[in-house]
Amino acid sequence: MIRQLILICSLFVVQVVLSQTKNNVISVSFNNKPLKEVVLELERESSHVFFFKDEWLKDIIINETFTEKPLNYILDRVFRETSINYIIYNSKVILSNNNVVYNSLPKDFFPEELDTLQINKEKENENETKTVVFYEQFSSQSTKDNPEIITIGKQNSNSKSYYTLTGKVNNLRTNEPLQNLVISVQNKSINAVTDEKGIYSIKLPVGYNSIETRLLGHKPEIRNIIIYGDGSLNFLVSEDTEELSEVLIVSKRNDNVKSVISGVTRIDVADIKTIPLVLGERDILKVAVTLPGIKTAGEGSSGFNVRGGRTDQNLILLDDAVIYNSAHFLGFFTALNPFTTGSLDIYKASIPVQYGGRLSSVFDIKTKDGNMEKLSGEGSIGPVTANLAVETPVIKNKSSLTTGFRATYSDWVLKTIKDEESLKNSQASFFDGVLKYTHKFNDKNRIQSTIYYSKDKFSISSDSVFNYSNLLGSIKWDHTFNGKNRGSVIVSSSQYKYDIDYEGDRNLNFDFGYNINETQLKLNMKYLYNKKHKFDYGFNSKLYKVNPGNIKPKGENSDIEALSLDEERGIESAIYISDLYEISNKFLLDIGLRYSFYSALGPSQQNAYINGVPKEQSTIKEVKTYGNNEFIKTYGGPEARVSIRYLLTPELSLKASYNNLYQYIHLLSNNTTESPTDAWKLSDLNIKPQRSEQFSLGIYKDFNTANIEISLEGYYKKMKDILDYKIGADLILNEDLERELLQGEGKAYGIEFLIKKKNGKLNGWLSYSYSRSFTRLANTITEEQVNDGDYFPANYDKPHDFTVIANYKLTHRYSFSANFTYQTGRPITYPIGKYIFANEEQVVYSDRNKYRIPDYYRLDLGINIEGNHKIKKLAHSFWNISVYNVLGRNNPYSIFFENENGKIQAYKTSIFGTPIPTITYNFKF
Repeated sequence: MIRQLILICSLFVVQVVLSQTKNNVISVSFNNKPLKEVVLELERESSHVFFFKDEWLKDIIINETFTEKPLNYILDRVFRETSINYIIYNSKVILSNNNVVYNSLPKDFFPEELDTLQINKEKENENETKTVVFYEQFSSQSTKDNPEIITIGKQNSNSKSYYTLTGKVNNLRTNEPLQNLVISVQNKSINAVTDEKGIYSIKLPVGYNSIETRLLGHKPEIRNIIIYGDGSLNFLVSEDTEELSEVLIVSKRNDNVKSVISGVTRIDVADIKTIPLVLGERDILKVAVTLPGIKTAGEGSSGFNVRGGRTDQNLILLDDAVIYNSAHFLGFFTALNPFTTGSLDIYKASIPVQYGGRLSSVFDIKTKDGNMEKLSGEGSIGPVTANLAVETPVIKNKSSLTTGFRATYSDWVLKTIKDEESLKNSQASFFDGVLKYTHKFNDKNRIQSTIYYSKDKFSISSDSVFNYSNLLGSIKWDHTFNGKNRGSVIVSSSQYKYDIDYEGDRNLNFDFGYNINETQLKLNMKYLYNKKHKFDYGFNSKLYKVNPGNIKPKGENSDIEALSLDEERGIESAIYISDLYEISNKFLLDIGLRYSFYSALGPSQQNAYINGVPKEQSTIKEVKTYGNNEFIKTYGGPEARVSIRYLLTPELSLKASYNNLYQYIHLLSNNTTESPTDAWKLSDLNIKPQRSEQFSLGIYKDFNTANIEISLEGYYKKMKDILDYKIGADLILNEDLERELLQGEGKAYGIEFLIKKKNGKLNGWLSYSYSRSFTRLANTITEEQVNDGDYFPANYDKPHDFTVIANYKLTHRYSFSANFTYQTGRPITYPIGKYIFANEEQVVYSDRNKYRIPDYYRLDLGINIEGNHKIKKLAHSFWNISVYNVLGRNNPYSIFFENENGKIQAYKTSIFGTPIPTITYNFKF
């Protein structure tokens, strides 16, 4: 009985000894010859007869030369890149298309119940005859849904049990990669999931497999394949649409509810183009502050305060490299080209285990991958800046280059700021550029590299010029090992520096410089153990180098004395592992452990002080000297990351999280907001790392029919060893800086509400947060405590924060947008009394941050005009006409006091006290 797995079975009785011509040698040369002609020529030269089908030999060209080679050697070489197998016997050569050709029957060919007499009879004739069999181990069955069968690899008698199939899945309409799409094998418990680039890898048993794609909102695709070796197979998946007046495609439906991560927000640049912002710039980080839990100290300020944290407690990454100053133009703009930026993920609570080194948040910014098929670009022209980004394929469908450049061409905006007299000679300019190269070697290996540079130059007075710049680079190699394992190796380097060029009336001209560098190595791995367990693990290590500052005289007559502080160095490392555990369909747990450790490195000299007394020159008990790379002080500890999600219904979930973090680097600033001339300080013998713990609990609800998301989340955060300063602290070029610093405790708590409508004629979001942030500087040493050691509001404590972002689509081309913001005024220290000393009026100040400046509110309006929607046109255009601060509210930025002619005078500063109209032209090609 012949098995149904046999595709072709022909039995011939031949002589035991195969044709002697096999050992004969042949000399032939093929110069770009079709395979069929090659076979016919070999037939003539070898005096063998070849049996084959013409369609097997189509579209194959041979270009080789053979000198005195046996026929079987030549055939092996000719057919090595094809699916052709062969056998030689007598003077005949029989070809087969991807079927193993045996000269004897396989051992398990006959059923066990076959008559043993027949088998014995065959054995008796074994010495007289040979059986030649075309034997295909697997049936070429098909399905009615997809009758085509794809053959991958070349069958041979030494086949392995499993082979790896890799590929990429893209959206048929947009050609965008599809993430989290499931590839499964029918009737087998084998599956894989695509990563963020749409790449999958799955290990399949040899032979026939029917595989299917599954992703919500997309049609399933089925492929029937016969696999005989490692190979690749790409998919183009179509969206599951209906013929309606308006069609909505949602690729991550209910992700807000179903994901385990709480306190995370994703912003896509394409979704924010209609939001009216100052000076018409499409700014992804300015949009971030309209979300609950993210604040700034005031209008036009740089840095972010996330859930009661300081500005230095945010890790801002661009393609895995750190940006130390993310602001342009004194904080009015973000130092990122909006047209090269793809997305921003902000983690406020459930910070993934691979991130560390900051206490409050992670801003993970990704630049766009370039277009690998055709030249494309996008840009804008506004009243202050011009932007241009171009994407071009380098090798079509394999590599691409993204370039972006942005610059300012006017500093007229400074003239709109109040207090024009002091700013009339001011100037400000900036530019930034980004270059990203992406190369796909194959379905298992991909590399991308990014270089970014930004530079600012400004002068607020006629005697000082400030320059500051960011330079960073990163290279990332993604590798897929198999269907369960993939990983990335990342090398990055970041540099931030600034300098001050001062030329005054007196002989005090100088040049001042500062810079910080860090170089980092990361290994991130992912392991899909099974459907219930997904592991992330890896390590990272970074080396800090900080030049705390140097000053040198400028000009021959300068009285400034040259000074250069010693370089600070430190190494920070971490290892981590996490498990995303699906306990049940409703219960999802993400639990991780990260162990971080840090060492301050020599060469250095460190002061050791007597305990229990103020740090002064007189209380130094020892000056310790450390050699090159010698460990000065080592800190570290475990960091737990736990997130839990429980589905109450498919559209309603509860989430809770806990994490604790360490931060080994500190920002030195005695200003309310982050300044370009602030400096960073590494932990050392006298300065401990900052630490924090955060608990959060939230409820998340989706209304799919209305495309509305709602979330309500509360949090409580405790912080230790956060930095603050003594009154009148001198932070610049201070060789004994630890004497000016205080370390204390902090606590923050709040509740955040967000309602978001993602699509429809009216879309946007409403956010509200009630949050408090307090600091306590308590110490047994009276001189080193503030407000008697009690908690007091932090400089950025603003309890109420309410924002509405709305866009109304009148037609496909015209829409109106609005942005309204209200915030509680931030804390301030007021004078509460006065006395006369040395014939001058002196003041007594209140406890630190006891009072508040007036509340802040602002309304912005905009009109958005899309160009016509013709497909064939040079460029697609988009106009934005907006008015920032429509109400002309003179919002206070700060209040300060000066002693003038023996009298204390109070002054208020504002940034934009009048409406600012803007027209911006955007284009895309």
